[in-house]
Amino acid sequence: MAFIPQAGGQFQQAALRLGPRAGLLMLAAAFFAATAFFVPPGQGQWLLVLVAATLGGVALWVMVITRGINRRAKGGRQAVAHLAQDMLEADPVPLVLTGGAGHLIHANAAARRLLAADRATSLVGALREVLANPEPILFRMEARALAKGAAVEDLVTRGGHLRIGVHRSGDEHFLWRIEKSTENVPREAEAQALPMLTLGRRDAVLFMNAAARDLVGERVRTLDRLCVTPPLSPGVVNDIATPDGPMPCLVVVREGMAGRREMFLLPGVEGGARAPDGWAFFDALPVPLLKVSARGLIQLSNRPARELLGVESVTALSLGDTLEGLGRSITDWLGDAAAGRGTVHAEFLRVRRQDREVFVQVTLNRTMEGDEPVLIAVLSDATELKTLEAQFVQSQKMQAIGQLAGGVAHDFNNLLTAISGHCDLLLLRHDQGDPDYGDLMQINQNANRAAALVSQLLAYSRKQTLRPEVIDLRDTLADLTHLLNRLVGEKISLSLSHDPTLAAIRADKRQLEQVLMNLVVNSRDAMPAGGEIRIVTHNLTLTEALCRDRAVVQPGRYVSVQVIDAGAGIAPDKLQKVFEPFFTTKRTGEGTGLGLSTAYGIVKQTGGFIFVDSTLGEGTCFQLLFPAYLGEPQSVREVPRLAVSETRGCGVVLLVEDEAPVRAFASRALQLRGFTVLEAESAEDALEILEDPDLQVDVFVTDVVMPGIDGPGWVRRALTTRPAARVVFMSGYAEETFGDRQACIPQSVFLPKPFSLNELTETVQRQLR
Repeated sequence: MAFIPQAGGQFQQAALRLGPRAGLLMLAAAFFAATAFFVPPGQGQWLLVLVAATLGGVALWVMVITRGINRRAKGGRQAVAHLAQDMLEADPVPLVLTGGAGHLIHANAAARRLLAADRATSLVGALREVLANPEPILFRMEARALAKGAAVEDLVTRGGHLRIGVHRSGDEHFLWRIEKSTENVPREAEAQALPMLTLGRRDAVLFMNAAARDLVGERVRTLDRLCVTPPLSPGVVNDIATPDGPMPCLVVVREGMAGRREMFLLPGVEGGARAPDGWAFFDALPVPLLKVSARGLIQLSNRPARELLGVESVTALSLGDTLEGLGRSITDWLGDAAAGRGTVHAEFLRVRRQDREVFVQVTLNRTMEGDEPVLIAVLSDATELKTLEAQFVQSQKMQAIGQLAGGVAHDFNNLLTAISGHCDLLLLRHDQGDPDYGDLMQINQNANRAAALVSQLLAYSRKQTLRPEVIDLRDTLADLTHLLNRLVGEKISLSLSHDPTLAAIRADKRQLEQVLMNLVVNSRDAMPAGGEIRIVTHNLTLTEALCRDRAVVQPGRYVSVQVIDAGAGIAPDKLQKVFEPFFTTKRTGEGTGLGLSTAYGIVKQTGGFIFVDSTLGEGTCFQLLFPAYLGEPQSVREVPRLAVSETRGCGVVLLVEDEAPVRAFASRALQLRGFTVLEAESAEDALEILEDPDLQVDVFVTDVVMPGIDGPGWVRRALTTRPAARVVFMSGYAEETFGDRQACIPQSVFLPKPFSLNELTETVQRQLR
């Protein structure tokens, strides 16, 4: 048998190695014997004879060993062959060995018993009682086994779930394993819940689904077997032969591919459904269906379809009136399907309805009504699938914007640091009476505005640097009221309503104030004629998960903040886009579209949720949910701001920055405050400077991201020999990108770019105190 592995390989290799050597030994013995014949008698002749005899003896011994090895190898092969054959016979799963063209070479006892393989000459013949058409399946699996060595397929048959596996054995043999799964596939898993048959040429029944087999009671091979009074007429009610007697069923035939047809048997159609047109069965079906003309006019619909489309009647409606989002003309799509052009596959479309967002998967099936083609559109509710897809797209969008914002922030913040820093240096030499003072202040203010814009991008992508602390929203809103009143103006009144037992939250106070100001400003802009904006806070306890707007809020205690206005409201189709960056309902020049996206990013990075409810003409309510802080109260340690006189330093600073303009500004700023500054443009240069043991350095001021060794990397090396040095990290990236690495470095602080002259010198001075 070709699939049995070769046995006794080691013995055979040994025999192959020893065989030629025995011949060489015999040849050498003959050579020495012949030489002794020509040598004169004496000691030399006896020595040659002795060598020849020794070589001959060794050759004979090698020949005996080789013959024994060959006998053992042959016995090993026979033993392995018998063992393998016994194992195949004992396997309870049918195993079949085939050769070229599927010729059956050997079948074990299970295959002979379960597949009747002893009466077949090929595997196709052995499987005919199990599979309706095994040839294409076996051909496909054999081709995959030739390419990859093995193949496995799971099939649904009338007898249950069947798994067929094949392994290639050699170049021309295949070992097949046919087994039934211990877990039967539920019949509901089949594609059609209605009784359905696939018909071939001459009305041969190629396939029956589970519902059709249950209805008829058996697997039939010809269409005539179904009819009580042949022939079977499509489009009308026919009597179908069942185990319980004739059953009236409406017969619907759908044209398929390659000359095949699909026939549906619809039992239980009541008297009136025997109409000549055969379409009265639509309303009785549980599947949403539409009958559509080739030009797109909806001719018939059933109740599930109307409920899915959100209409009471489809009279005078076309498919384009109810669905959108194909990406091409719906009329062209229907025309291709009606004419049978190209590959018509299922499409995902959005339903045109105002109450809620609904997506459907539409599959078109062509049939004939007289001489005219009509289309049966099968609708499936795909809203949940599209929701999951939207969540994935949103996460991908967040990731892409985050990467873009991080890269822009790093390079842009370096430029802004150089611009605002040198502007600060110029302001030191110009007082308010100087003619150039106003121009310098304009430069400084616009640089700060540019920095705020980058900060908003970072906020939306949740990559900004947060300073969370335990805060009481009542105190925060009380402090913010004066500023909010100035923002809303005189036409609008602002009212606050607090829960007297409001729990504390943990958030960045400055960023939270930014969120509230953005929401209040949006409410103000929605009420140009004036009105009232209400801010309401209260405790909220969820006993079960809250699923809303593609978000899941887990059970627990939360603090709710609502900003409510009575403005114009937001249209339903725009409500889901309000948190996207650069999306705005305002006119050009009145908004950047970053206010709500910034609020969204800050709230999400804090661990909270933001929701919006709006009704056109009535107003909008934004709700923020923050996890309640249940720990011990924390005292906020205020960082004292140093006076200008206190920022005079006398320490030695090693400044490491790869951007020359930033390094030039930082060096001059520190020198002006009395520090001694050593400059390095890379980490390698900094380590080279520190090789001098007599050099005293008090503070390392270093960029984080640099070519070669990064900031944390070279600082860790330097601290091994200078553990007392303090560290100031500066970066245009958010702190969270390397926050864990910074936490491992003692006596280090983070200074985000862009920074001013005073911020830099104060930070360095604090590290020296």
